[in-house]
Amino acid sequence: MAETGASPLPPTPPAHSPLFRAEQFVWLTARVLEQRLFAYHFLHGGADPVETALDAYRNQDGGYGHALEPDLRGPVSQPLHTAHALHVLDAIGHCGGQRVERVCRYLTSVSTPDGALPAVHPGQRGYPTAPFVPVVDDPPSELLATGPVVGVLHRNEVWHAWLFRATDFCWQAVESLKRSHPYEIQAAVTFLDSAPDRPRAEAAADRLGRLVREQRLAALDPERLDAYPVAPGYAPGEHHFPHDYARTPHSLARVWFTDDEMERSLDFLASEQQEDGGWPIRWRQWAPAPAQEARPLVTIQALRTLRSYSRAIG
Repeated sequence: MAETGASPLPPTPPAHSPLFRAEQFVWLTARVLEQRLFAYHFLHGGADPVETALDAYRNQDGGYGHALEPDLRGPVSQPLHTAHALHVLDAIGHCGGQRVERVCRYLTSVSTPDGALPAVHPGQRGYPTAPFVPVVDDPPSELLATGPVVGVLHRNEVWHAWLFRATDFCWQAVESLKRSHPYEIQAAVTFLDSAPDRPRAEAAADRLGRLVREQRLAALDPERLDAYPVAPGYAPGEHHFPHDYARTPHSLARVWFTDDEMERSLDFLASEQQEDGGWPIRWRQWAPAPAQEARPLVTIQALRTLRSYSRAIG
């Protein structure tokens, strides 16, 4: 047999298990980065190959582009791409050092006057972009973009001058939320789960949990989805469930939901695996490539969530 230089394959999960079916889907459809991530999380793969694959998306300015976040196409660095990269580095335990220092310099360069991040920098103009992602000349600060970045940097005990003002922005934004929508709440949870001031984070999370229930931002009964509104601008059927907010049992959002509500949510998540082994995307699909590239990401997240709650996956 010819020498390929590849590492020996790990043991294959039991045939027809959720993990086995998802693995076949990933090898068939995923980008190299998601293949490496799947191997890292579920097949005892190494972290270094994930980081090598991620390098393909890194730009000289320290940010990330090249459709790392599939709904933003083109080469230019964007805060959403860079947040995605930080979460990959966090997942493999490599979120630190000079690489993250360069990322923080990039974040500083694209920050708004109050030190936070816009969702999309105007450099995106001219490249294909999802129609639900507006590109404007003077974009506002967004908790949606800033919260996940600040959260992951605090979780990894990264300290940089940019973080101080960005953290202040996140506190102000989270504590002043009145009407919101699911993706903004998810961003807030990511920030609160790692914010250094734990009593303040717990108090803010308690208020957000009440807001989520009052505004019915979580579908608590998957068998009666018509009873729950979909946020304005979202795709038909783009509901969010308890597991979307509490990705792990350790999240501050876990106490927002009863045990029965979380069990129903996880049952629904497990049932969502498709015939091809992947999980579906629930947001608006606007072009074939972004949809295909997003499904392996959603599949990996679904498996990680199920495993974090000790659900059998294979």
